[in-house]
Amino acid sequence: QLHLVESGGGLVQPGGSLRLSCAASGFTLANYAIGWFRQAPGKEREGVSYISSSGVHTIYADSVKGRFTISRDNAKNAVYLQMNSLKPEDTAVYYCAAASIVGYVDAFSSDDFSSWGQGTQVTFSS
Repeated sequence: QLHLVESGGGLVQPGGSLRLSCAASGFTLANYAIGWFRQAPGKEREGVSYISSSGVHTIYADSVKGRFTISRDNAKNAVYLQMNSLKPEDTAVYYCAAASIVGYVDAFSSDDFSSWGQGTQVTFSS
Protein backbone atom coordinates (compact mmCIF):
# COMPACT_ATOMS: atom_id res chain seq x y z
CA GLN A 1 0.00 0.00 0.00
CA LEU A 2 1.19 3.46 -0.88
CA HIS A 3 1.66 5.97 1.92
CA LEU A 4 -0.09 9.32 1.52
CA VAL A 5 -0.28 12.15 4.02
CA GLU A 6 -2.63 15.11 3.78
CA SER A 7 -2.00 18.46 5.44
CA GLY A 8 -3.25 22.02 5.33
CA GLY A 9 -6.67 21.66 6.86
CA GLY A 10 -7.93 23.93 9.61
CA LEU A 11 -10.47 26.56 10.55
CA VAL A 12 -11.62 28.84 7.79
CA GLN A 13 -13.91 31.89 7.71
CA PRO A 14 -16.54 32.74 5.10
CA GLY A 15 -14.96 33.30 1.74
CA GLY A 16 -11.60 32.18 3.02
CA SER A 17 -8.99 30.00 1.38
CA LEU A 18 -6.96 26.96 2.26
CA ARG A 19 -4.43 24.91 0.36
CA LEU A 20 -4.38 21.22 1.06
CA SER A 21 -1.31 19.15 0.33
CA CYS A 22 -0.99 15.47 -0.35
CA ALA A 23 2.51 14.13 0.10
CA ALA A 24 3.73 10.71 -0.87
CA SER A 25 6.50 8.71 0.70
CA GLY A 26 8.15 5.54 -0.41
CA PHE A 27 6.92 5.74 -3.99
CA THR A 28 6.86 8.05 -6.99
CA LEU A 29 3.63 9.98 -7.04
CA ALA A 30 4.12 10.89 -10.70
CA ASN A 31 3.08 7.37 -11.67
CA TYR A 32 -0.39 7.75 -10.19
CA ALA A 33 -3.55 9.69 -10.74
CA ILE A 34 -4.68 11.45 -7.58
CA GLY A 35 -8.16 12.15 -6.34
CA TRP A 36 -9.34 14.42 -3.57
CA PHE A 37 -12.44 13.28 -1.70
CA ARG A 38 -14.30 14.63 1.27
CA GLN A 39 -16.71 13.31 3.85
CA ALA A 40 -18.89 15.45 6.04
CA PRO A 41 -20.54 14.11 9.23
CA GLY A 42 -23.51 11.93 8.39
CA LYS A 43 -22.85 12.11 4.67
CA GLU A 44 -21.31 9.80 2.13
CA ARG A 45 -17.83 10.38 0.83
CA GLU A 46 -17.83 12.40 -2.37
CA GLY A 47 -15.27 13.04 -5.04
CA VAL A 48 -14.04 16.61 -5.14
CA SER A 49 -11.33 16.68 -7.76
CA TYR A 50 -9.06 14.48 -9.84
CA ILE A 51 -5.76 14.97 -11.61
CA SER A 52 -4.11 12.58 -14.02
CA SER A 53 -0.58 11.34 -13.45
CA SER A 54 0.74 13.81 -16.02
CA GLY A 55 -1.30 16.66 -14.62
CA VAL A 56 -2.86 17.31 -18.01
CA HIS A 57 -6.37 16.15 -17.18
CA THR A 58 -8.40 17.45 -14.26
CA ILE A 59 -11.96 16.90 -13.11
CA TYR A 60 -13.99 18.86 -10.60
CA ALA A 61 -17.25 18.21 -8.84
CA ASP A 62 -19.90 20.73 -9.83
CA SER A 63 -20.05 21.97 -6.24
CA VAL A 64 -16.44 23.18 -6.34
CA LYS A 65 -15.94 24.23 -9.95
CA GLY A 66 -14.52 27.72 -10.21
CA ARG A 67 -13.50 27.70 -6.54
CA PHE A 68 -11.08 24.80 -6.18
CA THR A 69 -7.96 24.09 -8.21
CA ILE A 70 -6.03 20.85 -8.20
CA SER A 71 -2.39 20.75 -9.20
CA ARG A 72 0.64 18.59 -8.80
CA ASP A 73 4.37 19.02 -8.51
CA ASN A 74 5.85 15.67 -9.40
CA ALA A 75 9.34 16.94 -8.61
CA LYS A 76 8.19 17.46 -5.03
CA ASN A 77 6.13 14.27 -5.02
CA ALA A 78 3.04 16.22 -3.99
CA VAL A 79 -0.45 17.15 -5.10
CA TYR A 80 -2.32 20.24 -3.97
CA LEU A 81 -5.90 21.39 -3.67
CA GLN A 82 -6.29 25.16 -3.58
CA MET A 83 -9.67 25.98 -2.11
CA ASN A 84 -11.00 29.51 -2.45
CA SER A 85 -14.32 31.16 -1.61
CA LEU A 86 -14.99 28.51 0.97
CA LYS A 87 -18.54 27.89 2.10
CA PRO A 88 -20.02 26.18 5.16
CA GLU A 89 -20.93 23.16 3.06
CA ASP A 90 -17.22 22.63 2.36
CA THR A 91 -16.72 21.55 5.96
CA ALA A 92 -15.51 17.94 5.87
CA VAL A 93 -12.57 15.65 6.27
CA TYR A 94 -10.60 15.77 3.04
CA TYR A 95 -8.72 12.74 1.76
CA CYS A 96 -6.31 12.23 -1.08
CA ALA A 97 -6.05 8.89 -2.80
CA ALA A 98 -3.87 7.33 -5.49
CA ALA A 99 -4.88 5.20 -8.43
CA SER A 100 -3.09 3.49 -11.29
CA ILE A 101 -5.30 5.05 -13.93
CA VAL A 102 -3.84 5.19 -17.41
CA GLY A 103 -5.21 7.43 -20.10
CA TYR A 104 -8.01 9.93 -20.18
CA VAL A 105 -11.06 9.56 -17.95
CA ASP A 106 -14.05 11.89 -17.71
CA ALA A 107 -15.24 10.71 -14.33
CA PHE A 108 -13.79 9.20 -11.19
CA SER A 109 -15.01 7.18 -8.26
CA SER A 110 -13.58 6.20 -4.90
CA ASP A 111 -13.74 2.61 -6.14
CA ASP A 112 -10.92 3.44 -8.57
CA PHE A 113 -8.52 4.30 -5.75
CA SER A 114 -6.69 1.75 -3.65
CA SER A 115 -4.42 3.87 -1.45
CA TRP A 116 -5.72 6.57 0.87
CA GLY A 117 -4.33 9.11 3.27
CA GLN A 118 -5.63 9.60 6.81
CA GLY A 119 -7.47 12.82 6.01
CA THR A 120 -7.28 16.44 7.08
CA GLN A 121 -10.15 18.34 8.65
CA VAL A 122 -11.55 21.51 7.14
CA THR A 123 -13.93 23.32 9.46
CA PHE A 124 -15.96 26.39 8.70
CA SER A 125 -15.81 29.03 11.37
CA SER A 126 -18.55 31.62 11.54
